[in-house]
Amino acid sequence: MSRTRVLVCGATGFIGRNLVETLCRRSDLEVHAVRFTRPEYPANVTWHQADLRDAARVNGLLKGMDVVIQAAATTSGARDIVATPYIHVTDNAVMNSLLLRACFDHKVRHFLFFSCSVMYQPREAPWREEEWDASQEMHVNYFGIGWTKLYIEKMCEFFSRLGVTMHTVIRHTNVFGPHDKFDLERSHVFGATVTKAMTSTTGAITVWGTGEEARDLIYIDDLVRFVELAIDRQTTPYEMLHASAGTAIRIKDLVARIVAASGRDLRIEHDPAGPTIKTSFALDNRRANEVLGWQPQIAFDEGVRRTVQWWRANHGKGRP
Repeated sequence: MSRTRVLVCGATGFIGRNLVETLCRRSDLEVHAVRFTRPEYPANVTWHQADLRDAARVNGLLKGMDVVIQAAATTSGARDIVATPYIHVTDNAVMNSLLLRACFDHKVRHFLFFSCSVMYQPREAPWREEEWDASQEMHVNYFGIGWTKLYIEKMCEFFSRLGVTMHTVIRHTNVFGPHDKFDLERSHVFGATVTKAMTSTTGAITVWGTGEEARDLIYIDDLVRFVELAIDRQTTPYEMLHASAGTAIRIKDLVARIVAASGRDLRIEHDPAGPTIKTSFALDNRRANEVLGWQPQIAFDEGVRRTVQWWRANHGKGRP
């Protein structure tokens, strides 16, 4: 019995690496991993080096593939979103347009795309997929990346109506866990906070903003399991589904719980002038449960514990 050929784009990134490390253990899959400038790492996969903005290279990569998981993206944290928002637009639009066309041309069975949740406005009740209204303005800092993601979502829906390729759009919230970005220049709030907590030499940790804004954070293992279930169980031509924890946590509470998991005695201070995006919301996961039988399983504090443990083993350099 032949194995399903799966191509993971962005295999050296945060989500891509966790996907590769899980999928390569499955005996029914033949995993191919795409990298750009970062080096390969040990895994039972076939490696490919490629610039996904190159149409000819993309076309060659997708020949013979059954499933394409698109985890490649230009992405970073609040500092870049505020200061240089254009870096998230052009490259992402180009690479995804080329991948979607190549999937259609080569009759790839299934294309999975990681979207995001930046299009949602702040509110108390978790959002359901069908509730977003295109006539409502997005948060000003998310205008570029938000509409780029929505363009790609609609491209997925468009191609799902033309050919044999199934498409899964995954609107996920903030993801955290092993292999995340932990440098202070490019990381999201979770990774940056872990690094600050684990490396502080002043007895204090500084948080950008007031900390009252909230984020819905999903642990990476839950997101990887979502992808596996989509590959195994989806039968419809197109699905756009939420993947989240389902509840939001205030940044000030997130920081306090990371500090607690670090085991260090640190003061928490606030820098009101630091780059931050004041928005708070969560996503409803009921449709993902209905379609795939998926719901999050890893509690936030358990995810924090696992991530801090991983950080110590991989970045700790002898720190306690």
